[in-house]
Amino acid sequence: MNPQLIRSRFLITMQESNGKLERIEDGYILFDEHIIEVGQYSDEIWKEIEEKFGNGFTVIKPKKSNGEKIPQHNAIILPGFVKTHGHDHESTLIGVARDVPLTKWLDDAVNPFTEFLHTHERELTEKLSKSPYLIAYTKARVDDISFGITSALTHHCNFNKYHVNELAQANDIVGTKIVIAVGSQDRNYYDKILDTPEAAIQRLDKYVKDNEHRSRVRIIPGPDQLFSNGPEILKSLKKWAKDHNSLIHIHSSEEPNTTKWFKEKYGQSPVEYANSIGFLDEKTMLAHQVNSTAEDIRIIKENDSIVVHNSLANTILGSGMPPVIDMINAGIRLAISTDGSGSADCQNMLGAARLASQYQKALHKDATLLSAEDVLKRVTSIPAKILDVNSGILESGLDADLILVDLSHPNLRPTRKSTVIENLIWASAGNEISHVYAQGKCLIKDYEFQTVELDKLLLEMDKLANLFEEYLGEAAQIKGTGANQ
Repeated sequence: MNPQLIRSRFLITMQESNGKLERIEDGYILFDEHIIEVGQYSDEIWKEIEEKFGNGFTVIKPKKSNGEKIPQHNAIILPGFVKTHGHDHESTLIGVARDVPLTKWLDDAVNPFTEFLHTHERELTEKLSKSPYLIAYTKARVDDISFGITSALTHHCNFNKYHVNELAQANDIVGTKIVIAVGSQDRNYYDKILDTPEAAIQRLDKYVKDNEHRSRVRIIPGPDQLFSNGPEILKSLKKWAKDHNSLIHIHSSEEPNTTKWFKEKYGQSPVEYANSIGFLDEKTMLAHQVNSTAEDIRIIKENDSIVVHNSLANTILGSGMPPVIDMINAGIRLAISTDGSGSADCQNMLGAARLASQYQKALHKDATLLSAEDVLKRVTSIPAKILDVNSGILESGLDADLILVDLSHPNLRPTRKSTVIENLIWASAGNEISHVYAQGKCLIKDYEFQTVELDKLLLEMDKLANLFEEYLGEAAQIKGTGANQ
């Protein structure tokens, strides 16, 4: 790949200086698959690059340029966002089963949809002339990049745990990095998808082998919920994670009714339960952790476990919001994410960061909490470190995962060096992403998708959604998940 160069009005590297994020006016980035150099542009920089590369590099120019050899984009260059919790089957479920709590939503939307795909796969493939899984998963990958996400952890649960390879294929098509947390459950869940520990381990081993040739796909254990996995299956999956030096990812204490029901049934909070069986350590990721006690927070910190805060889904489903400030003050590693498109209804990472900050400021009546710089780190550099992906910061040698945020939109005018990060969090709609690069490959250029035929994909998705709506009108009601028993 020949080097590419982009010059932009602002550059945010996510590097820190004197406790503040670096803000560069008139910045540039030179990259192939990796970042070659990054910094403030000048005529001297141009001469050095020209001397080093001659005509052997490409300048990415804005649609309207002033004739300069390296014209400046009216945009912000920053690292691609890193998502630490989502579900790639949910894009079809946007708007389905609204205004209900989590476990009812699972039984009214997620479980019927994943069973619909699983039991009608052959029929759907004939009607759509393509695998319905590939359509759903490719659309989810497109959702991600449209909001600037270049690396993601996808919790692949329910019937989807049988279709990990289709997700890996969709990721190949779109061009992102993905960590796939493969689901399991053996109690308190829809009975058609219950596991044994042996089956869960065999599934993991198979998917690792199936995808070992894919450098941008990583397989980890992803037991669905602490309430839906008994001690033996969790111990088996944790041993697998330790043997493979792997992260392990699970939903925890997400919804108040289910958290209360679990404690009444088992005499422990979900976190106390996880701790009692040796499940928690520095490689354990707890998604949501909304309904936390002071003892839960102490246990999470003591084990150096990770919390993924999903502000959009937690509010939409009425689950509440976790004690984020208490967690941060305790020293817990905390990233901000979106959850799946069915519960969050979009993958707006900047929107998730904004809501996370806004809620805590209002709750504590303290406008100083969760600054724009703080929450921007929690969707870039902090989750990149958690997932151990070679990105999240713009620095020589790291993967060229970067995005351009277009400043031509009225809501982002005026933007100055002193306000550039604040405007990203407080003024952006979140989808002003004009360019997306992943490991140097262009996925979106001037808002046009480069790796998929978007119009065709959206028509396929519409057909799939319509077929599911017909199915819902005839399907028997499901009731068996968590507190919705």
